[in-house]
Amino acid sequence: MELHWRKSSFSADTGACIEIAEGDGWVFLRESDDPDVVVQTTRRKLRAFLDGAKAGEFDDFV
Repeated sequence: MELHWRKSSFSADTGACIEIAEGDGWVFLRESDDPDVVVQTTRRKLRAFLDGAKAGEFDDFV
């Protein structure tokens, strides 16, 4: 399966690049500097994580 990887414009030239792709009902995440390590999840689980991040639930990590 060929994936079309995308990354946020916010990560440009920062070295903090997480890329995302979708295929066969899955969402895939990877770090651009280690592209062979890929995590897969569902849209529903990713949405729950993103909603939590937007709400500040993980702000203590940064």
